[in-house]
Amino acid sequence: MRVGILGLLQESNTFLPLPTRWEHFSAEVVAHGEEVREAFVAGPHEIGGFFSGLEEEGIEAVPLFAARALPFGRVEAASFRRLVDTMFGELERCGRLDGLLVAPHGATVSEDEPDADGFWLSRVREMVGADMPVVGTLDPHANLSPKMVSACDALMAYRTNPHVDQLQRGREAARLIARMLKTGLRPAMAAEFPPQVISIECQCTQESPCRDLFEMADRMLEQPEVLTNSILLGFPYADVPEMGSSVIAVTDDDPALARELCQRLAGQMWRQRKHLVGQPLDVQASIDLALQSESPVCLLDMGDNVGGGSPADGTWIAQALFERGVENSIVVLNDPDCVQRAAAAGPGNTLTLQIGGRSGPENGAPLEASFTVKSLHDGKFVESQAMHGGYSSFDQGLTVVLTTAGLTVVVTSRRMVPFSLGQLTSCDLDPGSFRVLVAKGVNAPIAAYQSVCPTFIRVNTDGCTCADATRFEFHDRRRPMYPFESDTDWNP
Repeated sequence: MRVGILGLLQESNTFLPLPTRWEHFSAEVVAHGEEVREAFVAGPHEIGGFFSGLEEEGIEAVPLFAARALPFGRVEAASFRRLVDTMFGELERCGRLDGLLVAPHGATVSEDEPDADGFWLSRVREMVGADMPVVGTLDPHANLSPKMVSACDALMAYRTNPHVDQLQRGREAARLIARMLKTGLRPAMAAEFPPQVISIECQCTQESPCRDLFEMADRMLEQPEVLTNSILLGFPYADVPEMGSSVIAVTDDDPALARELCQRLAGQMWRQRKHLVGQPLDVQASIDLALQSESPVCLLDMGDNVGGGSPADGTWIAQALFERGVENSIVVLNDPDCVQRAAAAGPGNTLTLQIGGRSGPENGAPLEASFTVKSLHDGKFVESQAMHGGYSSFDQGLTVVLTTAGLTVVVTSRRMVPFSLGQLTSCDLDPGSFRVLVAKGVNAPIAAYQSVCPTFIRVNTDGCTCADATRFEFHDRRRPMYPFESDTDWNP
């Protein structure tokens, strides 16, 4: 038996004016055929789980195409067409297949296809026909659509945020498609779409009430007829009709049970809606709280959440730490021009720089000060553990470490997600030596930073990933929708 493998993953923030282009994908992963195996088989990604799961089942894996880019703006129309045409071409040329494992992200938006994942999954279904088993994984930040559901026999999302179970979900998908091929198992899948979106700061699966929802979903899996279920937390920074939280249930040929489970799970999500809206602290209050701690504190910069597409140059927290003279504090900022100037000056030298704040006033003004160049680094590092997002290799380009007063600033040439302490240790920095560490994320950095920081404080900064999604101007989302319309009424 031969099972093909396809993947196209990118989280699109439609409130960013700049598009995601082909070059953003090629800088990360654009893989054909056996290149897919080489790119993913040794890492903690779900596509790696596809390979190991199929091998355990004695089924031949046929890698076809996979592409991945860091979260950023909408995918440029021409680049998206190039990606999907390449994918479809590989599928056409691969010969006979018995099934397909697919890895969409679930929150990809292109300039001409708002439901980009639904588009390519539907086309794949048309190409392989109604009878071929198609099983897929999803990021729990997916904005699920009916097209995604109808294109697949079963979909399953990661069950953790930070995402540390992607490999397991890939193996689960492989086991499920193996059962379909070997035993004739016929999954029945249902989905429910309550008119709500869970606020980003309430999407950590280690914290209630989000944790309680996942525990409820886990209990449902104890029923032998239930094959899998998923909670899609949603990605609020996409102005598309599909934006929102949702649930999935997949049963052993029992559509009624699948619908019932979805209604129960979505109903509980809806009843908890007021508790799934965060109340984050502002910058000054967050620093006040951090300074009360005797152990290292991680300030989570929610408005400059690189894992949500932000530019990684927001200076709101850095400015406040600098102005208040907070000793032993550290922040990472993306500013290629400053890297070049500091590199030209060389270690040990001092120069005046304006760092960050390049992408717009919503991300703060550049941080201006006299900085000493401490060190230069190539910006490459490897993470051996599953931390978030299935990443194992990182390249943030030429990187400089600068110091001024009590603040250390790591300046990168490429924007990079804070999913590994390697971002600091690769620069010969000891994370545990700092009193206040700023990580540009909301929940994702927790997996990496929890070994150093017992305390995390989510900070309500401005930016394209501002925690309060109601502050954005939406044109295409569903209406009414909670919390945007607080009087929204719904029954599952």
